Amino acid sequence: MDYASALDYIHGTYKFGSKLGLENITRLLDKLGNPQDDLKVIHVAGTNGKGSTVSFISKILESAGYRVGIFTSPFLEKFTERIRINDQEIPDGDLGRITGIVKEKVDEMLSEGCAHPTEFEIVTAIAFVYYKEAQVDYVALEVGLGGRMDSTNVVKKPIMTVITPVDLDHTEFLGDTLYAVAGEKAGIIKNDVPCVIHPQQAEAMKRIGEVATERNALLTVADIESREILETSLEGTSFAYHGETYKIGLCGAHQVNNAIVAMTVVEQLVDNKQCTVTHPQLLKGLATTKWGGRFEVMSHNPLVIIDGAHNLHGAIGLDKALEVYLQGKKLGAVIGILGDKSYKEIVDLLAPRFSSVVVTEPDNPRALAMETLGALVEGYGIDVQYERNIQKAVDAGLAMQEVEGLIIFGSLYMIGAVRTYLNTKKM
Repeated sequence: MDYASALDYIHGTYKFGSKLGLENITRLLDKLGNPQDDLKVIHVAGTNGKGSTVSFISKILESAGYRVGIFTSPFLEKFTERIRINDQEIPDGDLGRITGIVKEKVDEMLSEGCAHPTEFEIVTAIAFVYYKEAQVDYVALEVGLGGRMDSTNVVKKPIMTVITPVDLDHTEFLGDTLYAVAGEKAGIIKNDVPCVIHPQQAEAMKRIGEVATERNALLTVADIESREILETSLEGTSFAYHGETYKIGLCGAHQVNNAIVAMTVVEQLVDNKQCTVTHPQLLKGLATTKWGGRFEVMSHNPLVIIDGAHNLHGAIGLDKALEVYLQGKKLGAVIGILGDKSYKEIVDLLAPRFSSVVVTEPDNPRALAMETLGALVEGYGIDVQYERNIQKAVDAGLAMQEVEGLIIFGSLYMIGAVRTYLNTKKM
């Protein structure tokens, strides 16, 4: 199978929906020889900050000379971003070849009367096969949705579990209370496997603590309260932590918090003799971590920033970043959000920061109609333009008069398309 055929096959399974549960992925991986059982997995769940935390962890380990498999979702610009080793995406040829292998096993399952695996289950299986073949030292594995019943939770014995900030999201699958959602996220915690968590809201902390106790998992809460931000700019952030000074290339206090969670994970791994990382290697890993589409400066003149603030927690992070970096500046925005997110709360929080707004729609069946979004924004007395085509929406934003910066935010499905388009403009 070639690359194009592989993508056709993978995306063709989207129609099988998103079904939480481990029965199908367990059966599929069993037919593939259970490659996940031979991998040293660092398993990361949470509502926000998963991708950034995975990136920090993997970059620190890479700086120490290790080969790290990185599994994240969704992708921004190219599918192969989801399956990487260090900075290298899975080669097109390997994706095609391994997809062919996985398809053979899926066909066997169907002939035995099993349900068809979902798209995410198939992608997860491809990643595990690739990492096993490549004999990576570690896999930084991001949960897709939830934790307990997510396909990635087929990993029986990770070397570490990690939980980033938990908030209400995907309530139709995970429950409508913070306690319930936290219980689903905490489902990745395994018996006698240490777990590092970002400080949580009280309900979430209570539930995660209960699960950790039940499973005799040493729970470490990252000491975020001890950090002090020293300098912040659109080029990055420096901070003091436990008597040392660190620099990251990402913007926002929340990214400092994600970095500290990652540092805590690596410290635990070193203490448990799972790896060796020197202080200079740690500094290098933090400084060189990149995570596209999250308060990412695409251009300084004109100032254009893209941000995947796709839910309320992400919008709060964006709001804080705008307060720090662009307070007092006249800003324009391009916004596109999915309809199953807390879009009214997102608009209520962020709309007052903008003088002009272009509303658009992500290329996704769950996209919020731009008419609905625009009506909410207009309620704040803001001038609104409507442009369904994402590229035309970006152009309209760039053409805004008398703004000192353009913020393009919302669904990651839209941000990826925007990033590709802006890169072609060579701004």
